[in-house]
Amino acid sequence: MEKLIKREQIAGMNIHYLFYSLEYFLDAQVKVGIKTIELWPGTPHFFLSYMEYSDCKKVRKLMDERNLTAKIITPENCTYQYQFAAQEKEQFEKSLGYFKKALDAGEELGVEIMAVNSGWGYWNEEREEAWKRSKEMLSILAEYAKTKNIRLAMESLRPQESNLATTVTDVKRMLDEVNHPNLKAMIDTTAMGVAGESIDQWFEFLGEDIIHMHFIDGTPYGHLVWGDGNHSMEEFLHALNRHGYKGYLGQEITEFDYFQNPAAADLKNMKAYEPFIR
Repeated sequence: MEKLIKREQIAGMNIHYLFYSLEYFLDAQVKVGIKTIELWPGTPHFFLSYMEYSDCKKVRKLMDERNLTAKIITPENCTYQYQFAAQEKEQFEKSLGYFKKALDAGEELGVEIMAVNSGWGYWNEEREEAWKRSKEMLSILAEYAKTKNIRLAMESLRPQESNLATTVTDVKRMLDEVNHPNLKAMIDTTAMGVAGESIDQWFEFLGEDIIHMHFIDGTPYGHLVWGDGNHSMEEFLHALNRHGYKGYLGQEITEFDYFQNPAAADLKNMKAYEPFIR
């Protein structure tokens, strides 16, 4: 098979290791051949709130000891109370503080990218009112990210998760309206698949603004390890090569079926990648 990616592009994530220690997760990544980490700064692995966060020196030491490098930070924003279009004033201010703390932690950890999305509005309010709040927060965060030398990478969400950015055209609209060099785009292959879109379409709309991906299998629903869905990794990788994509491929595996034995899921996942790694 044609060698289409570098090992360092594959970024292991820790969401599905929720019932295991951070050290267990990091050791599992070494065992399957991962070099790069997309850190989900969620408990129990990493405490993050609008007031404080875990000791980054300790976390960085654990990764350094294993020759692992955190390149992306992805603060929890779907199951926790913080989100990018928070409705009430207190929620908005605390959400903004939370995401700023994520950027502070990201700077200490040495990451290049923070993953973001549009958030969502009340389903019983005008969509444009929620859009304005999302735009305001992302604008503030983009400027703050600039001071940390970190770029924000915005993904789309599934319609069940948001009434704001659920398509590539929505993401492009937000990037155009915020118009900040530190707000870029990312492809989530699950949200892309649910929307009936393709990698080629995303690059036609956003081109070099695409700086990150959540690159997982799906049906198209679900965030599955490769081989458990119906996407073609080979076709997807060829599409990325056609467009000259050299960014990271985050392994955002979130299905509860994997939580009992996440290391086995990662092993299966990496076996799918191995033929394409140069």
